[in-house]
Amino acid sequence: MARSQDANQELAQVLNEIWHLDTNRLRPGTDYVISLQGRAGYVARGSNYARDKARAPLFTYVNEEKLKSIETYAHFINLLDNYEMSTGVSETVTSEEHQENRIFINALMETDVMKCAHKYLVRKGQSPSDPSQFKRQLYDIWFRLYHRDRSGGEDSCGFEHVFVGETKHGQEIMGLHNWVQFYLQEKHDHIDYKGYKARDNKDTPDEDDHVLNLQFSWKGLVKPIGGSFIGVSPEFEVALFTIIFLMSNEKMTSVVVKVDEYVLELVVYRHGRSIGTSYPKLLSSNNRDL
Repeated sequence: MARSQDANQELAQVLNEIWHLDTNRLRPGTDYVISLQGRAGYVARGSNYARDKARAPLFTYVNEEKLKSIETYAHFINLLDNYEMSTGVSETVTSEEHQENRIFINALMETDVMKCAHKYLVRKGQSPSDPSQFKRQLYDIWFRLYHRDRSGGEDSCGFEHVFVGETKHGQEIMGLHNWVQFYLQEKHDHIDYKGYKARDNKDTPDEDDHVLNLQFSWKGLVKPIGGSFIGVSPEFEVALFTIIFLMSNEKMTSVVVKVDEYVLELVVYRHGRSIGTSYPKLLSSNNRDL
């Protein structure tokens, strides 16, 4: 699907608008500190061996008190606990969990980031203007369960894949593109950060970059490369990927946009009316070409 220059410019404009509205984004070096260490090497597909180029964790420090004092993060962290790790294991969603999903969506809708995204989607004819109908649309996109593994029951949803992470037949990591989950899993010794990914030594990322390409292992399984925003709020990620999801009917959508100082490829896979996966890929930052 060839996107017109105008469409892309308009998309870049709204994404930059939500970037600037993201007052819940944490400040690098103050609210959190990361340690990039070495550049990760090549991992063959299907291999679970990666040379560790980072002896220490990625996150040196995160102000958890601040995190938990911000409503969207607090509800987001609650949700992380609700998902089974393995795909192919049917998720059982208790009424309490349904309620927690809804509370999270309600909290998102209170933010200027989400209000801006909603207004844009209404203007583009992609979302209902009634907030309660829009919330239902968000629920379907992010929380509706579907079969990711043919052999099992309804074992996955967009939120679980993108933000929590899951495994496929105990072999391959899928998803887990969220920095809060990364930090919490690292803190519990489930994640071992192996180093940042970059094409050559010239494009070393900075420790205040809000987007990184990472290599890590999770519960023994290696993710050779995973793109992740760092320090951004849950509402920012949900808003950004919801916009890209709704602005295209393709099975896979990839757009290249400049958000703040970052040239990003934003990728969204569709699973019916829901998100299959979505992630950012850092192409360049501060005019560094990757």
